[in-house]
Amino acid sequence: MPRQEKPERAERPSHRTPGGRFRHLEGSVEALQAEMAAGRLTARRLAAAYITRIGALDRAGPRINSIIELNPQALEIASALDRERRADGARGPLHGIPVLLKDNIATGDRMSTSAGSLALDGIAATRDAHLVARLRDAGAVILGKTNLSEWANIRSPRSTSGWSARGGLTRNPYALDRNTSGSSSGSAAAIAANLAVVSVGTETDGSIVSPASINGLVGLKPTVGLVSRDGVIPISHTQDTPGPMTRSVADAAVALAAIAGPDSRDGATADAKPADYRSALDPDRLRGARLGVVRAQFGSNPGVDAVIETALKTLRARGAVLVDPVDLDIGESAQEAELEVLLHELKASLPAWLAEFAPRAPISTLTDLIAWNARNAEREMPWFGQELFEQAQSRGDLGEPAYLEALASCRRAAREEGIDRVLAEHDLDALLAPTGGPAWLSDLVNGDHYGGSFSTPAAIAGYPHLTVPAGLVHGLPVGLSFAGPPWSEPLLLGLGYAYEQATRARRAPTFAPSLP
Repeated sequence: MPRQEKPERAERPSHRTPGGRFRHLEGSVEALQAEMAAGRLTARRLAAAYITRIGALDRAGPRINSIIELNPQALEIASALDRERRADGARGPLHGIPVLLKDNIATGDRMSTSAGSLALDGIAATRDAHLVARLRDAGAVILGKTNLSEWANIRSPRSTSGWSARGGLTRNPYALDRNTSGSSSGSAAAIAANLAVVSVGTETDGSIVSPASINGLVGLKPTVGLVSRDGVIPISHTQDTPGPMTRSVADAAVALAAIAGPDSRDGATADAKPADYRSALDPDRLRGARLGVVRAQFGSNPGVDAVIETALKTLRARGAVLVDPVDLDIGESAQEAELEVLLHELKASLPAWLAEFAPRAPISTLTDLIAWNARNAEREMPWFGQELFEQAQSRGDLGEPAYLEALASCRRAAREEGIDRVLAEHDLDALLAPTGGPAWLSDLVNGDHYGGSFSTPAAIAGYPHLTVPAGLVHGLPVGLSFAGPPWSEPLLLGLGYAYEQATRARRAPTFAPSLP
């Protein structure tokens, strides 16, 4: 059995932030549940506290701009959950806990589901996505929708992460002139800024782990098929997956348990293997674990390298066996093939989502969307265009040889000749690398300029990838990545938890205008 850590004290002094004193700063699921169980807190008061903080920090003050829309029914839902707790007890660990959703995840309520596009502004989805229904069943309070890189960053290669026509630009709470990365930009910034307890993002390649790393969070991209994609505005049925973004590994485990599992609407989940993720949180899990260090991911930033070298020393001190280095390089040709796969699958899958979840929208195909954007270019495309949409529209169907060859190339490079080979060759449990570089200056004119990324191998393979805060570089967070074979979420969460408990590396943001 895993060792049990002493629970975080529920009663803590309030902390002064730019939005005023906030009693629940860095509050965890466990601590807030303890407060509610003891009768010192209600779900309604908790939701109201976060809504007030959103007004002070997201809408005003430093103006993080991470939340695109608040749920007008949030307080009503929270009150109903309070009545249920008094009558029947809590449903589970998420009962009454405020959760934010990326605005490409369908909610069958009064909120829009827009992917940040004005073409879907005001369009309410016909029903909840599967993962949203599961969260509601678990007792979560859906607090609102978060801003994102518009259309999950598949519109243009010159885009600025965290910007959407509907939501504007999300700002990094660690330095407001810095980028949040994306595409789950608001989902990361909001949790980093303590605007809710848990958020759900989505990833095709990097869209959970990169913003989580850059905003000082835990982010888990699950195995493709562990969490249903039903209701998620699609890019790629071979790479898309939702996943939790939280301030701690324990909270990520709770959130994953709520949303993971099979769904008849998503065939990829037929082999889903949900587990008791909280029982995997063993502070001694690093002892004896064989971890491969992917040195090819080092070298882009000396500050990041120094942080990760310190992390490696901690892992060794906690009993991990490091195989350093291991060779994992999927090559540029695989990344080119990945784009070919994404473009084909976007064209094929978007119309089906629009038909089922947004039948009243002014668009029903990718062709419609391209034309709508062109007609509304002044509002929709003031900073960058829609080159990737146009490239996708030029592609054929999913039976086209170019698509099938690209898909086979991706799987071979990332799986058989990539992660599978390295794990087997060195008898490894998981792979280690810096998740990416620190946040760059936001630049709407020139677009993003990344500083390295470890997201692509696991993304193309469809394998799980966990990032955990590792430290700060000039006040900007960076993460340590753990990547493993399919369905290894319990292992990765256990390793990440043991590292987190040994380091406590996360630091809350200070909302500095820029770096000193």
